Amino acid sequence: MRNLAALLDSTAAKHPGRTAIVFGDSRLSYAQLDAASNQVANLLAAHGVRPGDKVALSCPNLPHFTIIYFGILKAGATVVPLNVLLKPREIACHLDDSDAVAYFAFEGTTDLPIGESAAQAFEETEDCRSLFIVPAAAAPPPWADQPADFDTVDVDDDETAVILYTSGTTGRPKGAELRHRNMRDNALAGEDLFAADAENPDTYLCVLPLFHSFGQTVIQNGAVAFGGTMVMLPRFDARAALTLMLTETVTFFAGVPTMYWGLLGALGDGADGPALAANLRVAVAGGSALPGEVHKEFKARFGVTILEGYGLSETSPVASFAVYGREPRVGSIGLPIPGVEMKLINDDWSDVPDGPEAIGEIAIKGHNVMKGYYGRPEATGEALRNGWFRSGDLATKDADGFYYIVDRAKDMIIRGGFNVYPREIEELLLTHPAVSLVAVVGVPHDSHGEEIKAVVVRNPGHDDVTEHDIVSWTKERLAAYKYPRIVEFRDTLPMTATGKILKREI
Repeated sequence: MRNLAALLDSTAAKHPGRTAIVFGDSRLSYAQLDAASNQVANLLAAHGVRPGDKVALSCPNLPHFTIIYFGILKAGATVVPLNVLLKPREIACHLDDSDAVAYFAFEGTTDLPIGESAAQAFEETEDCRSLFIVPAAAAPPPWADQPADFDTVDVDDDETAVILYTSGTTGRPKGAELRHRNMRDNALAGEDLFAADAENPDTYLCVLPLFHSFGQTVIQNGAVAFGGTMVMLPRFDARAALTLMLTETVTFFAGVPTMYWGLLGALGDGADGPALAANLRVAVAGGSALPGEVHKEFKARFGVTILEGYGLSETSPVASFAVYGREPRVGSIGLPIPGVEMKLINDDWSDVPDGPEAIGEIAIKGHNVMKGYYGRPEATGEALRNGWFRSGDLATKDADGFYYIVDRAKDMIIRGGFNVYPREIEELLLTHPAVSLVAVVGVPHDSHGEEIKAVVVRNPGHDDVTEHDIVSWTKERLAAYKYPRIVEFRDTLPMTATGKILKREI
């Protein structure tokens, strides 16, 4: 069986009584997870969803996400996970671009009305036929009356399992098509990377968003592959995370640097450190560089070395990682994982000669590299050549083959672990009647890593438009992690002779 869902089929058959998911006071065994996913697959089949169809999913870190995710896969369809912070306009664009025929959305809360946004977006699309709202209360889910048996559809290894949306420098979101083998092999890499063992499974704190590739592969799919337990936390809160790590005996934590910063701050001078250190086996980080002091303090307080890795949505995501059991090289993203090659290239794809000072763009080849961008042959051709994917990230490589990022993909901003691409925000701002010219940049921020700033040149006659006006206008149109919190007005922007804005001078 080549379907990614076979990971669940296999674990449920071997370990039906093991706890798959912990959420609050509820416990879900692998047998229960498998049965619920089968019900989702039957629901989709009853609504005419066929193998190869695309099914979208908007849900925070709740058991529903994993149930629906594997149910879509069991039906032979492709999962299109969407960020729960997206606004209706953005959701509709993703539904249209992915050709989604069905859409699952968690009802949400007053503060985050996911279901309302989903319904509005659904009405704005023509080809999405079915909308399933998953209730937030104790009401039965849409699949409750479906049979709990379903024969997982076998698929070709190269069929698309997941489409993950990632913005590009053009600002237009692109859907990275990840094959079943891409996602499966990346999840199973945990055996080499973290010494994952199905006979002694880990308990994972699941706080990285599951709609993102990091949480989806390393936590969810990794846990299912090795029969581990996921302790779900829908939103990161350092104190709540520490409490769960203690009460649920968490052995595996993965997070972005700001989460580690938060955990250390919440631990304070309390006595929890030794107890946490006694349980925790693995800690992994990604998203952006982890400061050396955080490495040092976390090892002292929690008893484990943080393993830093590197990857992108287009690489399923893991491409390189620090070596388990060895002291980290602070600042390094590690070595390519087994089955993956990396090298440094120039703009013309030629190889950069080896040398300690040599800087080049990281190119990646291996079992983890995507099929391409859905419906975007031009963008695919620019990103892929002879099996190599160009990352856009500049790096150096030391004599032992360890890579070090020196600059991020062009102008990308990383805010709280989320990738934000300025061009998308700039294109939206240029539709505001007061905006003549704009440059969006990242500025340092203590807890988020970077904050988003828009530098605006106003059109004549719009001097009464304020910073607050611009912030409020974008907040209504962009996901919460995308809109600029800082706005600065200028008379001009620095430019090159060819008319390109010099962001490094802003």
